[in-house]
Amino acid sequence: MPGNSPLNDTIARVTARIEDRSRDMRRTYLDRMRQAAEDGPRRAHLTCGNQAHAYAAMGSDQDALATGRAPNLGIVSAYNDMLSAHQPYERYPDMIREAARSVGATAQVAGGVPAMCDGVTQGQVGMELSLFSRDVIALSAGVALSHNTFDAALYLGVCDKIVPGLVIAAATFGYIPALFLPAGPMPSGLPNDEKARVRNQFATGEVGRDELMKAEMASYHSPGTCTFYGTANTNQMLMEFMGLHLPGSSFVNPNTPLRDALTVAGAKRALEITALGNDYRPACDVLDAKAFVNGLVGLMATGGSTNLVLHLPAMARAAGIALELSDFDEISSVTPLMAKVYPNGLADVNHFHAAGGLQYMIGELLDAGLMHEDVQTVAGTGMSHYTQEPRLTYGAISFVDGAKETQNDKILRPARDAFQTTGGLKQLSGNLGRGVIKISAVAPERHVIEAPVRIFHEQTDVKKAFQAGEFTSDTIVVVRFQGPKSNGMPELHSLTPTLTVLQDRGLKMALVTDGRMSGASGKVPAAIHISPEAANGGPLAYLRDGDIVRLDAANGTLTCLTEGFDTREPATADLSGNGHGVGRELFAAFRANVGLASDGAAVVV
Repeated sequence: MPGNSPLNDTIARVTARIEDRSRDMRRTYLDRMRQAAEDGPRRAHLTCGNQAHAYAAMGSDQDALATGRAPNLGIVSAYNDMLSAHQPYERYPDMIREAARSVGATAQVAGGVPAMCDGVTQGQVGMELSLFSRDVIALSAGVALSHNTFDAALYLGVCDKIVPGLVIAAATFGYIPALFLPAGPMPSGLPNDEKARVRNQFATGEVGRDELMKAEMASYHSPGTCTFYGTANTNQMLMEFMGLHLPGSSFVNPNTPLRDALTVAGAKRALEITALGNDYRPACDVLDAKAFVNGLVGLMATGGSTNLVLHLPAMARAAGIALELSDFDEISSVTPLMAKVYPNGLADVNHFHAAGGLQYMIGELLDAGLMHEDVQTVAGTGMSHYTQEPRLTYGAISFVDGAKETQNDKILRPARDAFQTTGGLKQLSGNLGRGVIKISAVAPERHVIEAPVRIFHEQTDVKKAFQAGEFTSDTIVVVRFQGPKSNGMPELHSLTPTLTVLQDRGLKMALVTDGRMSGASGKVPAAIHISPEAANGGPLAYLRDGDIVRLDAANGTLTCLTEGFDTREPATADLSGNGHGVGRELFAAFRANVGLASDGAAVVV
């Protein structure tokens, strides 16, 4: 069995530190969950009138709901048919209801949650609502489950803010089991490196919008998650590493027999782990400190999205656990980077899955003592369940041992011979604040950049300066007033082609921002999530054009070398335009009350 090696000293120390730091908060959380669980099945506390309302639309399931003792599943769905990753969920409720009926149980769609696509809003005003949508999703799921008629919850969500928001809700309702059902990635389309090449050509004017549109449509072409390893697919990895998916289910393509069978198997498994049976596995027991540490290890080993540096602390806090940036940094320092998936390599998630995928990786990490084996999961006790992968035989799912050897060492390598010895995520601190940088795809000679800064308050102004030919020497581009309090902390991913072109011209370039850059920042050094943000009195507000800044990813520092810079009057920005249009009016309370980016930039936890 994997996991016989002693636990790595750093993993053990960081876990113990998290548990100690969280002791009082976790105890209070668990006491509340135990008390809620002791109250028994939710429906038992509803009046006849309450129940009649809850079951009125359920047709042939009404009698089972009103008089039976079989469990009732609550489905919380992020379905819409604008998001390719979520469109497959249209069919899930019928499959789940039928699976429940087949074992004498019931299932209801408890409610829907919003799901926005960062691919659609990238570089647009709507992106200013994106991060806050995580809190709205948690709230919406809370409303759905507040009807108090469910013995377990199935969560249907994939993309960037959706899974973190649903995990916050799952932890809040931690006295019932939570099982996440993925939809899977779309089949491979235009290779990601070809897509990136066309984007760079468009940025320099070498090709027109017609060629750009053709490339984009060939990349994003069917139902399913985008195939690059951004936040959406990082979320799916995380749900396996934290024991909330069925093993091997993250990267099975939509609308295939295996995908449908996994959906049915997930529904049946959720029914088996309620308090009405003999294998009760409430979400509060799954979501402990060891599960979150395993999630951090997965983030580093796969080279996952930096957005999870915001999401994981918020998710953990909902379960009574306190994560800090230092935890990310230390775990990254001992976790080998085992995968090369775009933007860290040329492969996509389908290639990664075919090469052995998460099952191979988890087995390797357990063998190396880099993961906790002794955890509770929806599949059973022990992380070794996740070294198995599903097989479809006569319409039924069985689990067999996953790959023991990588099927392509250009994509996936063993822990002992990884692409890099560390996970590539570094904490940054210095007189400009605290933040993070992802260096897994950044060339070693670019890990330290010292250069004059050029200050911008809007990402569009960076592009204008580029088009005007204003970048002719090494530059650290500072884009400030992009934090959650300023404008909701939009991703600045649309700057990637511009900065990449300048870097390819031989300039040393870097980005420093209190905004987000996501996992797609790629080869350009990007110091992101700088906290406190400029709008909250952060040091970035004191910088001026020409100040010398040193970004040192090797030593984890971000420093302004210009003496006395922090004695100036801080710059201010006119943020009045951020408060209206495309729904931004509705989020004034979020901008006013959001926490620091270093704590997860959360409102509801």
